[in-house]
Amino acid sequence: MNLSATRRDDARLQSAIGLSLAAGIFTLWLATHLLGIFVLDLSGWNWLLAVPLILVQTWTFVGLFIVAHDAMHGSLAPTHKRLGDRIGQALLLLYAGFGWQKLRAAHFDHHKYAGSARDPDFDADHPRHFAPWYLTFLKRYFGLASFLYVNAVVATYVLLLGARVPNVLLFYALPAIASSLQLFYFGTYRPHRHEDDGFADRHNARSLGYSWAASLFSCFHFGYHHEHHLAPGIPWWGLPGRYRAQQDD
Repeated sequence: MNLSATRRDDARLQSAIGLSLAAGIFTLWLATHLLGIFVLDLSGWNWLLAVPLILVQTWTFVGLFIVAHDAMHGSLAPTHKRLGDRIGQALLLLYAGFGWQKLRAAHFDHHKYAGSARDPDFDADHPRHFAPWYLTFLKRYFGLASFLYVNAVVATYVLLLGARVPNVLLFYALPAIASSLQLFYFGTYRPHRHEDDGFADRHNARSLGYSWAASLFSCFHFGYHHEHHLAPGIPWWGLPGRYRAQQDD
């Protein structure tokens, strides 16, 4: 088998795995989302179900964004790039009403200018401090379009579909906010925070070195961040292997 044929086979396998995992993440998100908002009665002992549902919703919200992020880099489905773009566009809209073109351009600037004043994900005035950096991050990305989108979703759920306000707050608003904190902390702040030991190279990124399970549940392996910057075409599920290979070199 020649090299080009091997690469085509690898791309097909990557597409099959990426699309299958994306479908699984979306299905789990949708099922827990609908269950929490429209089905679960929060009276009595049912409150005990709220915490695990919120945790799963938060984690799958993170997953929606990570899948969309892979689509930005063309690594979600390399043999079906247009499909990958459409999936990424839909998931960013579901996540917080984000625009595909605008967010993808900003993310490419992040890779190009990582850890500098021109990096839209970085706060050059607060390179070590979580709270002001996170607020800067929110102001840059959560604009009027996102605000209107979220309010339209809430109004539709409550006024048209009859959802209870506490359910919407617990199983939509809270997981969405918590997922933004999770994505920011494990995928931006910790990897790009300035520390005394500096960075290995121009990417101004470090990997967190968590175990496979901790890496998956913290941010879908996005904590292997230096590896992602070195090879943006590797999908999220391939980053642990890249990390191990880097450690063995």
